[in-house]
Amino acid sequence: MKKLFLSEFFQKLWQNSDPFEEVGKLDGTLFREVKTRRTMRLELGDRSFFLKHHLGVGWKEIFKNLLQFKLPILGAGNEFAAINALTALDVPTMTAEAYGEKGTDPAKRESFLITAELCDNVSLEDICRNWAEKRPDFKFKYALLKEVARSSSIMHDNNICHRDCYICHFLLDMKTAGAQRPLVSVIDLHRALIWKTLPFRYRVKDTAGLYFSSMDAGLSRRDFYRFMKLYSHKSLRDTLQNDKKFWQAVDKTARKLYMKDHKKAAPEF
Repeated sequence: MKKLFLSEFFQKLWQNSDPFEEVGKLDGTLFREVKTRRTMRLELGDRSFFLKHHLGVGWKEIFKNLLQFKLPILGAGNEFAAINALTALDVPTMTAEAYGEKGTDPAKRESFLITAELCDNVSLEDICRNWAEKRPDFKFKYALLKEVARSSSIMHDNNICHRDCYICHFLLDMKTAGAQRPLVSVIDLHRALIWKTLPFRYRVKDTAGLYFSSMDAGLSRRDFYRFMKLYSHKSLRDTLQNDKKFWQAVDKTARKLYMKDHKKAAPEF
């Protein structure tokens, strides 16, 4: 089994070469390296990229995930599929420039994904880091809230779950910070899954991740209510009444995450 996608840039760069061999030669700024995966920033010509290179997770990791009732991530295929799906849905995300996968043995499957760097982008975690001490402009805050709610609801309504859905994985293009609709991109889709029907628990987990990661961001109860309205496409009254089970599960899950991460109870709003 072999899959390959190359943008025009990489078609020219690797003309008459084996892309898998070329990926193995790439060198750049290493961001993360574990036994079977490396992530690095590359500069090729006058452009910059990010590479994720997977060398097979091994049967031990596969069985470990299955015994924990988790779907194992075998390579770059999930992220490539998620990028394509989100792009088709008009959800801002990364641009895939090169993708390859080979091998029939799922434990030894090699794959890679190269995406264009999102230059001059800042994570929402960094954007709102000081909001508790210094209130942001309301229009700016609301515009960001609206974009996060829009992207996450479109993902979930189309049966896509991020599985690492925190505000640090939403990046603001600073060139659009003053726009009525700023460009906020979803990144780090390594664990994303596309379902025929998105299970309730995965929708809860993603939304709880957003709530948990924004609990110390200086947001008010009204801000969270605004998100709920935007996410559900309903009035606050309707979503509190008709989606009560969902929002209760989101709150409970987020507070568990906060306790686990901070070793103290989550703040009340």
